[in-house]
Order: sequence, then C-alpha cells, then structure tokens
Amino acid sequence: MRRILSIDGGGIKGVFPASFLATIEEAIGGPVAQYFDLIVGTSTGGLIALGLGLGMRAADLLGFYERQGPVIFGGNRFARLLRHVGVSKYGTEGLRSALEGAFGKRRLGESAVRLVVPSCNLETGEVHLWKTAHHPRLERDYRTHAVDVALATAAAPSFFRPHRSPAGSPFVDGGVWANNPVGVAAVEAVGLLEWPRDTIRVLSLGCTTTPLDVNLGRKLPLGWMYWGPRIVNVFMAAQSSAALGTAEHLVGKDNIFRVSPSVPHRFALDDVSEIPSLRGLGETEARKALPNIRSRFLTERAEAFAPVYSVETN
Repeated sequence: MRRILSIDGGGIKGVFPASFLATIEEAIGGPVAQYFDLIVGTSTGGLIALGLGLGMRAADLLGFYERQGPVIFGGNRFARLLRHVGVSKYGTEGLRSALEGAFGKRRLGESAVRLVVPSCNLETGEVHLWKTAHHPRLERDYRTHAVDVALATAAAPSFFRPHRSPAGSPFVDGGVWANNPVGVAAVEAVGLLEWPRDTIRVLSLGCTTTPLDVNLGRKLPLGWMYWGPRIVNVFMAAQSSAALGTAEHLVGKDNIFRVSPSVPHRFALDDVSEIPSLRGLGETEARKALPNIRSRFLTERAEAFAPVYSVETN
C-alpha cells in the first residue's frame, strides 16, 4: 500500500492542518510522516511538508505558526495598508528568519520522505515542482536549501515579493496554480513513480473551506468593480475542484480522504487573531476523523525512502 499526504495552501490557516496532524500524532504516539510514502504541499502546506520530511513533529510545526505567525504577519496595520497599495503587504525578513530558525541550512535532499512542493517561475511563466530525488530524472532540486524551497512556494503575490532563487530565477506561490495539490500528488504517484492506482491512498488536508458565494454575479453582467475582490475565490474554488477531479480519475474516488471543514466565514490568510480558533478546529476535526484515518493510513509504517541521489555524496 502506498500512502500520500497532500496539504493545501492558505497562509496562517496552515494552523488547521498542523493542529490536525498534531492531534493524530498525539493519538498514535509518534511522527505521522513515518506512515506516508509521499508528501505534497503548496505554500503553507509546503512549509508543513518540508518540516515533516526533515523530521519535525506536527506539534513543533503548530508551535512554529503560533510563535512566528504574528512576526511574519506583523507590524502596524495602517502602515501595512499603505504598503499594500503600491508594494507587497509584508516584507520577507520575518518569514526568512523564521524559516532559517526552523530548517537551518538543511537541504531538500535531507528529507526522510519523498516530497513535492509546487511554485511558479515568473521568468518563464512555467510551473515548477521542487522534488526530492525519488526518480533518476530528479537530479538537481534535492541540493536546494529547504529555506529557498519554502520561500519559493510561499511567496504569495501582493503579500510577499517574489523569491529569487540562488540562480536568480523569480518564484511565486504555488497556490497560483495548485493551491490544492492533490491532483499534483496523484500525477506524481501514477505518472512518475508508476504506483498501481489500486495500491494508493490519499489523505488530502485543506485549510478550511467557505462555500463560494458570488451573489449577483450569477445573474447580472457586472464588471471589475464587482468581480475584482471575488475573482481569486472563484479561481481557488475551481482549481481545488479540478485537482480533486484529477486525483479521483487517476486513483479512484474511494481512495481519497479529504478533510477541509466548511466554515460560515472566511478565515483570512494573514489574520493571526484566528490562530486559537484554527487550532481548536484542527483538533476537533482530527478526533472525528481518527477512526477512518487510523484504518486507512496508520496500520503500518511506510517503507524507508532511499533517494536516488544523496546530498552527503554530492
């Protein structure tokens, strides 16, 4: 059996999947990453994926959000508003410092689990998937520092400036095309790793969901003043639906277990005041889902990952 963990993007809402996984770890008494053959995460989900791969417990990652969230998304609110008009809402110094404190100088290739982390190259307009060396074709990314991968996948346009890789390429948040990376995960498993579809199980964690509501936009020919503030929500909802459809087609609907509770109000990507609510929601949903997750994903540990290329020997 091959088990995949997929984690959506969502800024500070990453507290939800971190809390969910921390509750699961508390129940099983060990690192949850040991039960998965592949972890795929976008943006904040990419940060969690990297942390899990590098040996951090989910509780450590939850603590990271609680301690560093107010620093990353901090500063004077009025000053942020003025900055947001012309430049990125936040500087990257706080985010980089927090990531360096968590990951140090460790590289992607030091992950004990296969990882895939989406981003987008602004120079070419092409998608970029940062991957561990889990296939002979994957000869370069594993040497990249985890901090650079994290900054590339989390550089949400208008919130943070693009991240320049050491080679000079500008990258932005993988959420612009794969905020829900479950489709990417299924393609990687079936297309590249060639795992038989009937052996694959996917745990897909969102960062909460708010029902799409465009109100008058469903009936009237409204323009940019109306659609401007709403269009990103439409894109994100459509992308997530397409990703789930792709994954269901490739590995079978019954082999995907999706957790992303519907909430009556939309948690903001940078509203750190909601951290306690997101933590509580993650714990509640994990306790409800635990019986199903235990039987589907936690019966035995995954086989040890042996990368094709090793950072120790290159």
